[in-house]
Amino acid sequence: MTGRLPACVIDNGTGYTKLGYAGNNEPHFIIPSAIAVRERPGGSRIGQCGEDLDFFIGDEAFNAKGYSVKYPIRHGIVEDWDLMEKYWEHCLFKYLRCDPG
Repeated sequence: MTGRLPACVIDNGTGYTKLGYAGNNEPHFIIPSAIAVRERPGGSRIGQCGEDLDFFIGDEAFNAKGYSVKYPIRHGIVEDWDLMEKYWEHCLFKYLRCDPG
């Protein structure tokens, strides 16, 4: 395994997500499992056509004015896969700073 980086570990919970690397004793980050997105007045989400990066996760989600806070996981089950995918992507790039490819 020389020259290889450790595997990323993401433990998703209904309230919090723990992020880190395999082999470490504790997570590097513990953030709320929340995502803030903009919504149109009719209730549909903005960002599906070209504005895919207009969202916030974790603690930043609660401070984003003009955004609606959503929880993609409820009672341990993913309820919104589109939001969950955005959430994971942001976890990997912003917090763990890794390329999932």
